[in-house]
Amino acid sequence: MLNRVRSAVAHLVSSGGAPPPRPKSPDLPNSTSAPPAAPPQAPRSPPARAGSGSAAPAKTVEARASFSRPTFLQLSPGGLRRADDHAGRAVQSPPDTGRRLPWSTGYAEVINAGKSRHNEDQACCEVVYVEGRRSVSGAPREPSQGQGLCFYYWGLFDGHAGGRAAEMASRLLHRHIREQLKDLVEILQDPSPPPLCLPSTPGAPGSSDSSHLVGPQSCWSSQKEVTHESLVVGAIENAFQLMDEQMARERRGHQVEGGCCALVVVYLLGKVAIIVRNGEIIPMSREFTPETERQRLQTLGFLKPELLGGEFTHLEFPRRVQPKELGQRMLYRDQNMTGWAYKKIELEDLRFPLVCGEGKKARMMATIGVTRGLGDHNLRVCSSTLPIKPFLSSFPEVRVYDLTQYEHCPDDVLVLGTDGLWDVTSDCEVAATVDRVLSAYEPNDPSRYTALAQALVLGARGTPRDRGWRLPNNKLGSGDDISVFVIPLGGPGSYS
Repeated sequence: MLNRVRSAVAHLVSSGGAPPPRPKSPDLPNSTSAPPAAPPQAPRSPPARAGSGSAAPAKTVEARASFSRPTFLQLSPGGLRRADDHAGRAVQSPPDTGRRLPWSTGYAEVINAGKSRHNEDQACCEVVYVEGRRSVSGAPREPSQGQGLCFYYWGLFDGHAGGRAAEMASRLLHRHIREQLKDLVEILQDPSPPPLCLPSTPGAPGSSDSSHLVGPQSCWSSQKEVTHESLVVGAIENAFQLMDEQMARERRGHQVEGGCCALVVVYLLGKVAIIVRNGEIIPMSREFTPETERQRLQTLGFLKPELLGGEFTHLEFPRRVQPKELGQRMLYRDQNMTGWAYKKIELEDLRFPLVCGEGKKARMMATIGVTRGLGDHNLRVCSSTLPIKPFLSSFPEVRVYDLTQYEHCPDDVLVLGTDGLWDVTSDCEVAATVDRVLSAYEPNDPSRYTALAQALVLGARGTPRDRGWRLPNNKLGSGDDISVFVIPLGGPGSYS
């Protein structure tokens, strides 16, 4: 049986509430600065420009400059205009020029059917080199001491309320991950357990003798086991939070409005860390919505009622409570309950519920249908000044899949897709498309994965008919932006 993984947009994970501030990575450039020098990464082309170089009104130039697509698509000005055409909705893929994405990854995308002005999805595919910041002994690393690490990186970013947050995350998130891994290079290359503490830099705050602060040794008779894998997971989690904090700092100067959900795959030392939303055929994830995160959101509203602004109740009812029902007993559930019980309706229960609706119509604070993501620092409740960001989390859920523990054939793939794919395509339909498309190509043909990505996008988009885009069963196709990566699980260089 083929091992395939379905992944969709990562609705990011945390235990609740706004996280405490963290120090900014000192070496990470601003979103407007040039990237630091590094050993070779995946080939990237110059960004495509919509203008031809002739003079144009300032508003036109600004409007065109705000629209960008992944540089690995290598779109010409004409190609960029076709990619922005809501009527034609032409599928875009990297050109077949011999230079392929890492692992012969396939990619395809298509713009929405008019839902937003531009395509708000973004994508990134890189090979990133990490050079150690210092040795475990605390001494600066000499160039001849050991080697750095490379990791492979794929990212899909599904923007909402504008595409700026997704575009910014696609350029910078992998660089935040690199910064967080710099202290771990030597540790990850050493098979012994990670050190409990890293030496302080001489002269730095906290580097003086603090032995007088240590309590009796008997209180610390045992030590938790920390694995190398958990260090990488922690680095990725910190990178997401730092990315969100950078968006908060720069949202005014660079007009980073809106937010985005993120789906990221990192391959490092034989393992794939997958930030996912929902998974089949191999389950790798779970979905994060106001429904699935109801108890986390309710707990935060219960502990910090000031975040509800007197406009919402943290309790959930099967429907909106009516004034005429005051004093009656109605079904409800709070942050501790998975089942339902009856309670006497009081005046406070007439407030709008923190979580309402179900399925795709579920909303938090009657405004947003996602509960985890990057950005959204300016988001307010509709017709109110009440901020929503305190309920949104930037922490990802990280699952690890060890590629070295399985033998993968050329037909074993990891499918990453934004909501535009999964809203109209089931797991079984994706599996059938994988079988149909890959069986038509030789196993060593690297173009088969791009063909598969294109087939998945076309299958979700449908064809234009009298009343919009339709699937073969005459149901509505996806009117959303659709972006798909197909990654062969055989790893780098296996099938190219």
